[in-house]
Order: sequence, then structure tokens, then C-alpha cells
Amino acid sequence: MSGFVSFVGSGPGDPELLTLKAVDRLKRADAVLFDDLSSGPILSHVRPGADLIGVGKRAGRLSPKQHHVSQLLVEYAQEGGRIVRLKSGDSGLFGRLEEEQVALRAAGIEYEIIPGIPSAVAAAAACGIPLTRRLTARRVQFVTGHDATGELPEDLDLQALADPSAMTVVFMGKRTFPKLAAALFEKGLPDTTPAILAEAVGTAEQSLHRDTVAGLSTRLAGEIGTKPALILYGPMAELGVGFD
Repeated sequence: MSGFVSFVGSGPGDPELLTLKAVDRLKRADAVLFDDLSSGPILSHVRPGADLIGVGKRAGRLSPKQHHVSQLLVEYAQEGGRIVRLKSGDSGLFGRLEEEQVALRAAGIEYEIIPGIPSAVAAAAACGIPLTRRLTARRVQFVTGHDATGELPEDLDLQALADPSAMTVVFMGKRTFPKLAAALFEKGLPDTTPAILAEAVGTAEQSLHRDTVAGLSTRLAGEIGTKPALILYGPMAELGVGFD
């Protein structure tokens, strides 16, 4: 008989931000396929003897292809038992969840989805800011900073992203942010719009840097570093504490 797969959102990296259901599935798993950002202390909840398989993908690094990850997940599930696919943040937000769901459905394997705290929400909390405010920040938008080729997507709604009254969170966008910022300025976004670079949120390497969109663009044009990051810009980015 085929096994059962639990897609588990691990949150931003802090093991204390795991849900109770996530911890339960990790403790009962026979095998855990985990992303790079879901490793470390989070894996301490996995029972001894369970298989641990790293399948993480990181920009600019040699990584397994998505179809290989999906096939590996199917193969483990076909061996039976309880399988956890551990993804950082919430698996439904830029986590390639759909590709793996499709593979499981095609193989007749049942699964469940256990949500995790999105990294964008964790980043705002780390900065001590809300993502919304009555009258001046009534909309939040999440966008990916790169497409399948690693470049800035050509079909972004730049007019919406240049809305100065919205809070915008850019995932995986450090390398392409200078190009995105230039496009947003052309659409009318003030270059003085407050911005935050939140790196390695929820880990011991966490760093938070506040600037303007123009200043952050200049910074990232010179040095982007290797830490995973989110970029937040908009009205609420002018608030907060704990910045470098």
C-alpha cells in the first residue's frame, strides 16, 4: 500500500514557531524530505531512525530539479509509511507545492497540507511592525522576485507594485531588486518609499536593515550576500525596531 504524505510548513526557521500539528507529523514520520531553510533545530523533532533527505533549492547554487524532487517524494510514499515534505514558511507561498501535489495525485497517493507561518509575516513581526494600517495601508501584496530563469519576471503588475499605499513583500528578490526598483520608479513609486531588507528571519543569523527603496536598490546592486531574504516596502516600513 502507498504511504501518506504530509506537506508541512515549517515557518521561517525558528523551531518555536512550528505548529503543534507540524511537530506531531515530524515525530511520527518515517521519512522527511526537507528544504535547506527547514533544516537545523527543526529536524530535532524527527524521531530517531527516520530517513532525512535534503532536497533544498537555493538561488545561485547547484540544486535538485523540481521534477526529481517530486519523483523522489512519490518513490518514498510508494514504499509505505508516513512521509513529511517539509517546506520553509508556508508551503503554499512560492513553495512549488502544486508540482508535488500533481505528482502525488498522478500516482494515487493521498496527502494533507499543514500550513506554516509565512516568512513575510514572521519578518514583519521581527521588525515590530504590522503589515496593514487603516486608511494608509489597506492592502498587502506578495510577489516573487525571479522567474524560472532567475530573472525578474516580465509579467509583473508594475502599476500595482508601485502603489505607495500598499505594503509589498518581495520574495527571493535580492539579485533583481535594482531592476525592479527602476521599473517601479518609472511607474511613479517615490524613491523615498521606506523599505526593509530582512535576512535569515527566525534564525541566529537574522539581520534587519531599514532604508529607502532607492537606498536599498543601490546597496543590493553592490553586494547581495548569501542569506535568504525578503524585501518589504511601503507605509509600514517606516516603523519598527531592532534594525542593524
